[in-house]
Amino acid sequence: MKLSMGINYSGGFKEAVDRVVELEKAGLDQVWIAEAYSFDAISQVGYLAAKTNRVEIGTGIVNVYSRTAALMAMTAAGCDYISDGRFILGLGASGPQVIEGFHGVPYEKPMQRIKEYIEVCRKVWAREEALQYDGKTVQIPLPAGQGTGLGKPLKIINHPVRKDIPIWWASLKDKSVEATAEMADGWLPIMFYPERYHNVWGDQLKAGLAKRDPNRPRLDISAGGMLAIDESLTGEAQSKILDMARPNMALYVGGMGARGKNFYNDVCRDYGFEKEAVEIQDLYLDGKKAEAAAAIPGEWILNANLVGSAGFIKERVAAYKEAGVTVLSVNPVGPDPVGQIEKLRAIVDA
Repeated sequence: MKLSMGINYSGGFKEAVDRVVELEKAGLDQVWIAEAYSFDAISQVGYLAAKTNRVEIGTGIVNVYSRTAALMAMTAAGCDYISDGRFILGLGASGPQVIEGFHGVPYEKPMQRIKEYIEVCRKVWAREEALQYDGKTVQIPLPAGQGTGLGKPLKIINHPVRKDIPIWWASLKDKSVEATAEMADGWLPIMFYPERYHNVWGDQLKAGLAKRDPNRPRLDISAGGMLAIDESLTGEAQSKILDMARPNMALYVGGMGARGKNFYNDVCRDYGFEKEAVEIQDLYLDGKKAEAAAAIPGEWILNANLVGSAGFIKERVAAYKEAGVTVLSVNPVGPDPVGQIEKLRAIVDA
């Protein structure tokens, strides 16, 4: 079981990279770099690759609209080259606010576009023939009647370090999760509750895995939450740390969409918290954010994070393994993230 973290920028980027170097020594296996509409992720991948030796470096995530499919493939191959085969291409659709509002590109057919980007990337990396692709969102070369008419199929010049760079898909619901299970190397879900995730995604994962190429490796799943391991973390002390997760969960469950249009509220319901889902949304949309946060079910927070004694964390790690999670994605709480990763590494490897 691997351990992963998102890069933490507190103190500055170089300081964050120095922490990653120490975390790598402590047993961290993956580090993920967000992009959204901030600094690009790729330049940071390059710097991290130069400073680390073992840790895998992933984009968490880059969208499939602001780069062409061929450029995405070239970029991933370049990142894999400079990292000696340690790159993970994390893809997602982002949303219309960013894609249309910041990039000025129509937000059309997001799931189809991701599927086609995956296929194009693998064609480029395989380097078996000059690139040609006729999809619904991607056409390479440009079809007749578009552009100058001088475009011709080309093959990437350099030989990629790996012909099959891992592609992880940040999908949330319905057909996109099914497509992830069918096509991707890894899945990046959110608000994952190990004992109840199947209520939300079980059918989609089953359908996708049934169509998965048997020659592809198993689907990796990354999930987790806050990390704090200490024998003192029981009762009130444990709850105090877990309460830190409440405002963000309330934002998603209560505020990410109107009534009947909030996927995260549906997740809360599917996890068995129907009454709480209604209450949280009503409170949040009425501007009562603190009350909404207080209404998040304690059971959900407890079981979707890794906060407690070593014995409790051992039980939670077993639950994640049983749910098919192969990568624990954690956010260490407190002044000693390296020490927390060392403790978790020891538990996972025991």
